[in-house]
Amino acid sequence: MSKNVAVIGLGIMGLPMAKNLVKAGFAVTGYNRSPQKVQELVAAGGQGAASVAEAVKDADVIITMVPDSPDVEAVLTGEDGIIGNAKAGATWIDASSIRPDVTTRLAEVARAAGLRPIDAPVSGGEQGAIDGVLSIMLGGDASDIAEVQDVLEAVGKTIVHVGPAGSGQTVKAANQLIVAGNIALLAEAILFLEAHGVDTDAAVKVLGGGLAGSKVLDQKAQKMLNREFAPGFRLALHNKDMGIVTSAAREAGLSLPVGGLIAQLVTSTVASGDGALDHSGLFRTLANLSGANPDQAPASAASLSA
Repeated sequence: MSKNVAVIGLGIMGLPMAKNLVKAGFAVTGYNRSPQKVQELVAAGGQGAASVAEAVKDADVIITMVPDSPDVEAVLTGEDGIIGNAKAGATWIDASSIRPDVTTRLAEVARAAGLRPIDAPVSGGEQGAIDGVLSIMLGGDASDIAEVQDVLEAVGKTIVHVGPAGSGQTVKAANQLIVAGNIALLAEAILFLEAHGVDTDAAVKVLGGGLAGSKVLDQKAQKMLNREFAPGFRLALHNKDMGIVTSAAREAGLSLPVGGLIAQLVTSTVASGDGALDHSGLFRTLANLSGANPDQAPASAASLSA
C-alpha cells in the first residue's frame, strides 16, 4: 500500500521534494505558513492542510523542512505539533539543517512519544530538489531507515546512513563548511580573473575540467559572473549553518581557522543586508573588500565573455 506522507515546510526545498513524492505515487499532504505554497502542491496533485495537526493526523511518514532548531522543536512539540497529533509508529524524518545536539535531544523526545525519528538533512540545492537527486545524510536507527527507503529514493540519489541520531546533522555541518569555503574561493578566483581582463567564461570552463572543478563552480560561477544572486539557498540560512559549525567545533575542542574566517565573512554579508540573496552572494562582500564593483563586471571581462 502507498504510504501517506505529510510534508511540513514547503519552501525552496520542501515544495519540490513534496512534488516529487506525488510523482512517485505517494499520497502527500502539505502544510506551510504561506498558503500559496500549499496551493502549488495541490495543483501538482497533492493535498493541502490548514495546520500541522491536520497534515500529520493520518500520515505514515512525516517530513519536516523548516529553517532552524527552534522551528523544528515547535513543529514537533507544540500544541498543534507532531507529537500531539501524529499516530503512534509514524516515522518522522527531519530534513531541516539544525544543531546536532538539538537533533539528538528531539529524537529522544520523539521516540518516547511513540514516533520513529530520523535526521535526514539534504544537500544539492534547489535544482537538486527539483530533479530529485539530493544527497541525504541519515542519522537514526537502521531498521527505521529501511522502512522509508522508498520515500527517500523519491527525493534523493545519494542516500547514506552515517550513524545514530544526530549524525546526519553533523555530516551536514561538514558539508556546509566545505560549500562555504568553495564559494569564498570561487568568488576570489573570479575577482582575480576579472582584474586581469581574462575571458572569464573560457577560464571557468577550463577550471571546471581540472582539479579545481566542483559542483559549486558548476552551479555558482555564472551567478557571480552575471552578478545575479536570486536565492537557491539563502545566505541567512548558510550563516545559521556556519554558526552550527563553529559552535560544534568549539564543543569538540577543534580549531577551524579557515572555517572561522569564512563564517565571519558570511556573517558580514548578512549584516550588510544581503541575507536574502543566494549564498553565492558572498561574492559581494569579497568584491567590496577588493574595491571591485559587486554589481557589474569590468568592461574588459564583460566584453570578452559576451
